[in-house]
Amino acid sequence: MASHKLLKSLLCLFLLTLPLWTASAQQSDAKAIADKVMKNMGGQKNWNNTRYLAWTFNDQYQIWDKAQNRFRWEKDSLIAVIDTQTKDGKVYVAGQEIVEPAEKQKMLDRAYALWINNSYWLVMPFKLQDPGVALKHVGEGETIDGAKADILQMTFEEVGLTPQNKYHVWVDRDKGLVTQWAFFRKFDDAEPAFTRRWSNYQDYGKIKLASDRSNPQSDFELFHIAAPANVPDKVFNSPVPVEKL
Repeated sequence: MASHKLLKSLLCLFLLTLPLWTASAQQSDAKAIADKVMKNMGGQKNWNNTRYLAWTFNDQYQIWDKAQNRFRWEKDSLIAVIDTQTKDGKVYVAGQEIVEPAEKQKMLDRAYALWINNSYWLVMPFKLQDPGVALKHVGEGETIDGAKADILQMTFEEVGLTPQNKYHVWVDRDKGLVTQWAFFRKFDDAEPAFTRRWSNYQDYGKIKLASDRSNPQSDFELFHIAAPANVPDKVFNSPVPVEKL
């Protein structure tokens, strides 16, 4: 009788601790996969040492100075140059600086949001383990192209402008690179707002970046990707559109 009660108690303890053990294992697996992605993308050191990034996203051209927290955004004749920490900066239309406070602030707020969004479409794989990101390995599956992959779930702990978002990220089992992502507007949404490829990797300086974000429903690509070693201040602060780097 005593042994039966002991066995029953151990079984109950096991069942109670199983969810905690499973969650811990999912997080451990996710970290190992994310570490592999970072290594295959060029490594943390090379990512940290990559100062400038430039790219065109959805007809918007931008240059990001990671070291000095500067972000230049332009579309047609509208230009904003902001400090991504202080959120202060300048706005130009057709070469003329906007100084009216309310109009200027509205554009600077927009530029800050665009920096967060547009850069994520370029460098998300480097940010899998950023502070405030909760990462979990949710299983194995296949991409829309039929390749086997580990699937990571990304959620956020009060960081960014939209902490309610959720992503699923497919990491190719053979290549160890992100090859697909899915975006959920809310954590508890049953279906993603979109699922798109993350492909066509090329080397830029000492890191890898991918340009293809297509899916069977639509083509979408990032253009003019560059990671130059230097960007002159006159280019960065020009009140008119600049040539692509």
